[in-house]
Amino acid sequence: MEFKTLRNIENSFRQIRLYAALFALLCGVLASFAMWRSYRFAEEQRQKIYVLDEGKSLMLALSQDAAINRPVEAREHVRRFHELFFTLAPDKNAIESNMKRAFYLADRSAFDYYKDLSEKGYFNRIIGGNVQQRIEVDSVVCSFDQYPYSVRTYARQFIIRTSNVTRRSLVTSCNLLNSVRSDSNPQGFSIEKFRVLENKDVEIIER
Repeated sequence: MEFKTLRNIENSFRQIRLYAALFALLCGVLASFAMWRSYRFAEEQRQKIYVLDEGKSLMLALSQDAAINRPVEAREHVRRFHELFFTLAPDKNAIESNMKRAFYLADRSAFDYYKDLSEKGYFNRIIGGNVQQRIEVDSVVCSFDQYPYSVRTYARQFIIRTSNVTRRSLVTSCNLLNSVRSDSNPQGFSIEKFRVLENKDVEIIER
C-alpha cells in the first residue's frame, strides 16, 4: 500500500513538472511574441513624422529608406548634367554659366571634353552663327550591379539655325560615384569617365 502511494506521488510530481514546463514554454512564447510586436510597433512609429502646420494642426508624414530612391536620383543626376552641358545659346555668359553648373555634377573628364570642344572652336561657331542647341534625353540606363555604377544615356540633340534644324543622335557613357549632397549637387552623385560614344546627324529639316 505504501509502494502504491509513493508511485502516485511520483506520478503527480512528474505531471506537475510537465505542466510547469509547458506553462514556462507558453509564457516564453507569449513574451517573445509580445516583444516582437512591440519592436515592430516601435519601428512603424519611427517611420511616422508629425509636422506642425504653421502652429495650427499636425500633419502626418511617412519616412522611407533613402536607398530606395537612389536609382531615380541617379537617372535624374545624369539627365540634369546632359541638359546643362548640351543646352547652348549663342551667348558666352549663358554657355559658361551652364558649364559651371554642369561641372559641379562631374569630374575632370567633363571639363576635358568641354576644353576639347572649345579648342576646336565649337562654342565660337555657336555664338558666331547665332545657333541654338538643345537636347532631349530619351533614356538613362543605369547598372547598379557593381560600384561605381555604369551609365549609358541615349538622347536627341537639336541644332537650330536660321535656315534649318539638324537632329543628331547622341549616346554617352559614364560612371557614377556616390558624393556629398549640396545645393549644387542635390542628388549626391559625381560623374566620372564621361565619354561621347556617338554624335551623328540623323536628319536636317529645312525651315
